[in-house]
Amino acid sequence: MPILLEMKDIHKVYPNGTAANRGVHLTVHEGEIHALVGENGAGKSTLMKILFGLESPTSGTIEYKGQPINFHGPRDAIQQGMGMVHQHFMLSPSLTVSENIVLGNEPKRGPFSIFRDRAREYREVEQLVATYGLQVNLQAKVETIPVGQKQRVEILKVLYQGAKLIILDEPTAVLTPQETDELFDSIQALITEGHTIIFITHKLREVMRISNRITVLRAGKSIATLQTKDTNQEEISRLMVGREVLFRVNKVPAEPKDVVLAVRNLEALDDKGTKALNGISFDIRSGEVLGIAGVEGNGQTELVEAITGLRKATAGHIRYQGKELLEASVAEIRKMKVGIIPEDRQTSGASLTSTIAENLMLDHYRNPEFKRGIFLNKKKIKQFTQIMMQTYDVRAQNEEIMAGALSGGNLQKVVVARELSKNPKLLIASQPTRGVDIGAIEFLHREFIKRRDGGAAVMVVSAELSEVMALSDRIAVLYNGEIVALLDNTPDLTEQEIGYYMLGIKKQEQEEVR
Repeated sequence: MPILLEMKDIHKVYPNGTAANRGVHLTVHEGEIHALVGENGAGKSTLMKILFGLESPTSGTIEYKGQPINFHGPRDAIQQGMGMVHQHFMLSPSLTVSENIVLGNEPKRGPFSIFRDRAREYREVEQLVATYGLQVNLQAKVETIPVGQKQRVEILKVLYQGAKLIILDEPTAVLTPQETDELFDSIQALITEGHTIIFITHKLREVMRISNRITVLRAGKSIATLQTKDTNQEEISRLMVGREVLFRVNKVPAEPKDVVLAVRNLEALDDKGTKALNGISFDIRSGEVLGIAGVEGNGQTELVEAITGLRKATAGHIRYQGKELLEASVAEIRKMKVGIIPEDRQTSGASLTSTIAENLMLDHYRNPEFKRGIFLNKKKIKQFTQIMMQTYDVRAQNEEIMAGALSGGNLQKVVVARELSKNPKLLIASQPTRGVDIGAIEFLHREFIKRRDGGAAVMVVSAELSEVMALSDRIAVLYNGEIVALLDNTPDLTEQEIGYYMLGIKKQEQEEVR
């Protein structure tokens, strides 16, 4: 296949001296699916921002279709036939699917008309849907459609803009197994129609399934480019991390004991005032992991917020070690040896304008160990934070670096280090490995099982179904604010089976989910 894109010796050094890319080479052939993989901080996002005109390289050259390019912004990239589907959807919820697809490129009734040609708009979008098999209700408001269909709208949007080279950034992060299958069918249809795909992901199973070639980045450098058919997950992970990585979670069967958290008939509203939780009931016992599975937007966020005091429940009970939590404040709950890893680390998990040390100390600064009279013992604090950074592999120059300057994966390690350092009796982990690289995921999974085996009750909420299945002893499936299944995580339980419950196709009887 002819070469479509060449990025040669790309360097990107920021004003503070951070080198995000250090001599990266990327060659993409026309008509291929090219996977770009690497740990957090490896330089994947920076490289794609440079390609799409969002950043300028410090040095290096880019050739597209055999011609040198120097984009000054995304509009230049779009005009050259590039499109990017971001991990976090960039759609207008209040507009229809069709209106989102043509937004910014609305067809007019004539060359000098200011009026939209809605009939032509609809015909063109319908033709796109038919050509690529990306079925979606064009008249539906985006806020009403499932996550998988929003993904299709994003792809249709870049296709409408004329993209031939499409960058997909973590495209399956919030999809069920069934939705992932449908997405991969659509990607193959794009290839058949002459498009080229750059596929950024942490999921090596998907890399092996969908890609033709793979480029591995590590520490800002391109380490290798591989033919997918000639490699395996173990080799890719070794190149990414620089060591062997275990893909399974080694754990002995759980030995659950007393109930630590009891939730009964819990109800709560979402931010729009509509019911998000409808009669939720479950127990978590000491020495077990309860996984919460479900497509995002089915009540997971509201459930975690209600348990941790961030959202007021409208009905029901939440009892922690026999004590009612419904009226407890966030501060009171945190003092009860409850560890909370929130889904949004930037908004709820960390103070971005504070240092790493200050973030790690948030729950410890009243501890006599870190005080000298009425003052803080800075020497002890420094020792503690350095140990935490080393233990949890937080990659930064020192503990005085602002948290906001960390990569997403390193910021998550700071949050996890703080929450686990207080040896919680109940650990609530919401999307704990989102945006975290494979080496760090392996470490975090070991830590969660270690806490379980030490007698903690652990609740893991994750959009990654493979993660839920790897960690959990029991799995509760949320759909439309209800627990529709409560399953023992036995060897014969499959992702496909859980996927049917996640999509609302199957539902257990009420007595089975108690």
